[in-house]
Amino acid sequence: MAQFARIDPVVIEWLYDSVDSARERLEEPVLRGVVSEITYGSRALGRLLITDPAGLDVLDSLDKQPALVEGADELTRWAKLELLRIAARDLCGMDDVYDVGANLAALADDVLRVALDSEGEAASGLAIVAMGKLGGRELNYASDIDVVLVGKAELGVARRVLNVARECFRVDTALRPEGNAGSLVRTLDSYQSYWSQWASPWEFQALLKARASAGTPDLLKAWTANADDALWTRPFGADEIRSVREMKARAESIIERKGLASSEVKRGRGGIRDVEFAVQLLQLVHGRRDASIRSKNTLDALNQLSAGGYIAESDATTLSQSYKFLREVEHRLQLVELEQTHTVPRDTASREHLAQTLHLELAVFDEALREHQATVRHAHERLYFRPLLESFGDKEALDPETVEERLGAFGFTDAERTRIAIKELTRGLARSSRLMQQMMPLLLDWLSTSPDPDEGLLGLRTVISGSRTPSNVVAAFRDSPEVARRMCVLLGTTRIFARSFIRDPELLAEVGHDTFSEAESWNEKVKLALGWRNAPAERRAGLARFNQLERSHIAMFDALNLLPDPEACRHRSELADAVLEEALGQLEPAVPVALIAMGRYGGAELGPGSDLDVIVVHGGDGAGDQHNAELIAQTLLRNVADPSSPNKLYDLDYDLRPEGKQGTLARSIPSAARYYGGWAATWERQALVRARHVAGDSEVAEAFFDVISDFVWSTPPDATQLKEMRHLKARMETERIPRNEDPQFHLKLGSGTLSDIEWTVQLMQLRHGVRSPGTLDALKTLRECDRIDGRDAVVLTDAWKFCQRVRNRLALITGSGGDSLPTDPERLGVLARSLGDTSASLREDFLRHTRRARRITERLFYGVEPS
Repeated sequence: MAQFARIDPVVIEWLYDSVDSARERLEEPVLRGVVSEITYGSRALGRLLITDPAGLDVLDSLDKQPALVEGADELTRWAKLELLRIAARDLCGMDDVYDVGANLAALADDVLRVALDSEGEAASGLAIVAMGKLGGRELNYASDIDVVLVGKAELGVARRVLNVARECFRVDTALRPEGNAGSLVRTLDSYQSYWSQWASPWEFQALLKARASAGTPDLLKAWTANADDALWTRPFGADEIRSVREMKARAESIIERKGLASSEVKRGRGGIRDVEFAVQLLQLVHGRRDASIRSKNTLDALNQLSAGGYIAESDATTLSQSYKFLREVEHRLQLVELEQTHTVPRDTASREHLAQTLHLELAVFDEALREHQATVRHAHERLYFRPLLESFGDKEALDPETVEERLGAFGFTDAERTRIAIKELTRGLARSSRLMQQMMPLLLDWLSTSPDPDEGLLGLRTVISGSRTPSNVVAAFRDSPEVARRMCVLLGTTRIFARSFIRDPELLAEVGHDTFSEAESWNEKVKLALGWRNAPAERRAGLARFNQLERSHIAMFDALNLLPDPEACRHRSELADAVLEEALGQLEPAVPVALIAMGRYGGAELGPGSDLDVIVVHGGDGAGDQHNAELIAQTLLRNVADPSSPNKLYDLDYDLRPEGKQGTLARSIPSAARYYGGWAATWERQALVRARHVAGDSEVAEAFFDVISDFVWSTPPDATQLKEMRHLKARMETERIPRNEDPQFHLKLGSGTLSDIEWTVQLMQLRHGVRSPGTLDALKTLRECDRIDGRDAVVLTDAWKFCQRVRNRLALITGSGGDSLPTDPERLGVLARSLGDTSASLREDFLRHTRRARRITERLFYGVEPS
């Protein structure tokens, strides 16, 4: 038993004055040590020692429970003394967290029994069912006790029973059918009817903890049997899992908004709820067929899940250790004043006190808390958001009924298509079919963790059936489980990858690589890829194939989150540069021509579906040269962007050229000089901030940049130009967002999103002469030369990266663009899972980033100072 000389001197003096023989008794070292632990760990129980002389007797005999009273009159005092005994055993290290929870639950059960007995025969038809932590025998010191009442007793009787119990505990009956709006007492038939017709998924989740507590034994036995029947005879499928996850995500988002995500040990990230919900979800999914994993206690359930092979033994061990630590922290927090608190204090003194009650140094405690929270969150995300399908393993055959039921629980919503796909993937006597049969449980497991399991299963069938040599794919899976896992992730991200793997089988060799094989020179890589091809048609076809392969290669590493988004954008842009260089070179222009990239392409910020905004300039000076340059521009557009051609490379856009769609496709240097010197609009000046030479004659490009230099960079924007920029930006915000997209969550034109950040940065560049076509590089330079506040730069950088990454991933998933977070929960869920997030967290992150960025835009771009 731990003994520390930290007894509260005020309490000791009061004890001397209030309790007979206290002075003499506290000379005894063991009792003094117990009192020391109680008074240091709990001010509330220290006061109890003063107000109730029997408290010292309880602490002098911790192995002996105070005699249980029979009537309600003495119940409150008895409960306080028993609580004192339980806390003392806890603080002195005699009981662990498991025992403490069980002892507190036993105390509550005793209170409920005495409360029922106090009504005599009037309560003979009434029974009390324990729910929540009481049902799991894992009660806290300041927990509500969750109960529901079953029977035919009068309402007044039930209320009086609960009022007696409320003298000792906070009693919560909100888990009854229809919550606080429902009947306080229901008959057994009423419960059965409600469960069969009206109960929500969370109510079945709550039944996991339901346990007989007090009252008529036969009634309790019948109720629990019917509850088990309602819980375990119904499938817990994808919709139910989604509902439970969303409920938890909402609760978690509330904690995050309050800034308590890391300090709340119950509902914060890596907290107690993470363990409990992960365990309960696995029980709900697998417990229908396996009665051995239905324990109502979290720690016992973890052991059962491990023994049954549903989670790894290492996961069960680490989760149990972390859960015990977090529960012990929770207990110590609540013991101080017996209040419902779960938040680790921020101030050093309070945290020092908390650490001492756990017999830890403060630094050790802080580090242990961080480690346990990280451990729990990591395991939680794998088990709760991506539950494993171990029950598909060697223990169980893939019969159709089992497949449909289990896959439905893990997000495979089309049962018929699931059965057909699995049949096609595993039929036949060929060696590859037998291998696929053996591997199918594991593949289904991995597909269930992908953003869209249905899409992934369909994609897997498409790849296997569409491949010229399907046995090579199966063999690759057999030889490298990591290749198989990554393939499942990719196929469950977007259907684009199924087509890519069929069209370009060599991509399979890249799937297992951990780093993107960056080209030292994209231009040299293009030449090497085209190799022997000499005929124009062959070279165009070869260039298209090379471009498709490399774009798929980049997209693959992007989707696997192995390539940071800015790097993926840079690779896409450099690939486009090399492709345009080759496409232009294939035309063998008779006049020197240069291609100037604009917009996102100019900033080297291409996403998966971005257009290439380009200006064509040439070095000729007569009508013949102009004609030749026009012909080159037209032919390049046709060769690169013809939608009907199998060799289409990109969508090529010339609309940012002088005079826009009304202007000539190609401009000579003198013509460009005249236009930018006298006719160009303010928006064109801003657009040229992102201009970059990407292909063609370097001398022509250099001459072009000499021409635009004065126009763009000679003077900061004047008042008129600034007004024009602000007016155009405001029009974009109100007029450019399509009706079918959510303006509040628009990633490009919404408040605080990409356009806000980019226009703000470009204005700052024009004001201070910072020449950089890329947004992030420009922000970095502005910060380094003290033209923008460092904190503003960080906010804008983080917001731009977030919006760009989400927008690019959305484009990759849909294959057809779209600039708003999806309003459809299914599509939003796929996007969030692809980014390693949840729907609720993704929307919260969007709002957090964009609100901060918008405030800076209003100040730096619109000139509106914060009020």
